[in-house]
Amino acid sequence: MSNVTIYELLEREERLDRVLNYMTLISPNKLPTRKRIAKAGRAVRDNSETEDDVEVIDTWRSAHGAVLNTFQSLLRSRARGKGIIVAQRHKRKNTIFDKLKRYPDMNLARMDDIAGCRLIFKDISSLYRFRDEMHKGGFRHKLVNDPNKYDYISYPKSTGYRGIHDIYSYDVNSPYGEHLKGLKIEIQYRTEAQHAWATANEVIGNITTSQPKFQKGDRRYEYFMALASEMIARSREKSRSCFPDWDDGKLVQTFVELDAELQLRGKLKSANSDEAKTKNYENYILVFDKELKIYPHRYESTALLELFNLEREFPNIDIVLVRARGEKELKFAFKNYFTDAQEFVNLIDKGIESLSKYKIYDVNPAHLEGLGWDYGP
Repeated sequence: MSNVTIYELLEREERLDRVLNYMTLISPNKLPTRKRIAKAGRAVRDNSETEDDVEVIDTWRSAHGAVLNTFQSLLRSRARGKGIIVAQRHKRKNTIFDKLKRYPDMNLARMDDIAGCRLIFKDISSLYRFRDEMHKGGFRHKLVNDPNKYDYISYPKSTGYRGIHDIYSYDVNSPYGEHLKGLKIEIQYRTEAQHAWATANEVIGNITTSQPKFQKGDRRYEYFMALASEMIARSREKSRSCFPDWDDGKLVQTFVELDAELQLRGKLKSANSDEAKTKNYENYILVFDKELKIYPHRYESTALLELFNLEREFPNIDIVLVRARGEKELKFAFKNYFTDAQEFVNLIDKGIESLSKYKIYDVNPAHLEGLGWDYGP
């Protein structure tokens, strides 16, 4: 087996040791059929999964490792020197199971976000510029979706989520990777401001009993985040989100009133577990129990095996495997796992200041004490 053939498998951008690890972990005769994968997914939906079903699902997740490595290497190569953060993650088992149960028609074999890479940009223009270059190709992998289908910057979600997702189908020159051909990967594009919002949306799920990301619990948190998205879009990115027709005065007034009721900004500001320290490896298992625990790994293949063992031993604990180049990049790209919403709070504070030149009426003066606003007669 020549080095050239191996580097073809991973687009000539991955280390030999990682290739060999993956080839050992998932060989063609170990990969389940799509029919068997779909069957395992149905069993999970019906709460009747067996140990064999879980083994099938774990193997299916592992198979996406080589695809992840190919894309993160390709993305890092193209992002080099441009101030873009590149990170990757395997979808959590609990999240996969929850998604199967939330969407009755979901076929596990066709779930296209089992593996994902995330890119974080300084601004919207650099995001679109990089994405346009990706769409021009220069590689064999195929963009599956229409370019506008998951463009939530041009067409924000009603929840306030902004960002862009693209789905690629993996292709490969080498016969050694033929059994992985057609696996899907999701590429997420976000600006730093959009990333701060998405982080806070997940952090709320850690510090309250509600999950606004999944529209679960107290709907006021969803409203809070939708309003926040509009404020950040206007004040930081000169754009619009899910309340494009509201004037600035109404937007800020509504947000301030709701925050006075929920006291959420204060909770987000004080919620931070950033003191967690780790080694500067590239693969990290994050375990969320009473406190965050980090298990660094040099090789992703061994990290995957430990991940599956931990998931089986602690089925009710949130566990995720992510990849980033060192502790600093880990904590920036995956702020939600460190309960770090400080940048979101800063953006909101600046947004209120930027948009509050409008007079605010019909607001309880106690809510505005110390802000220096003229809130009417």
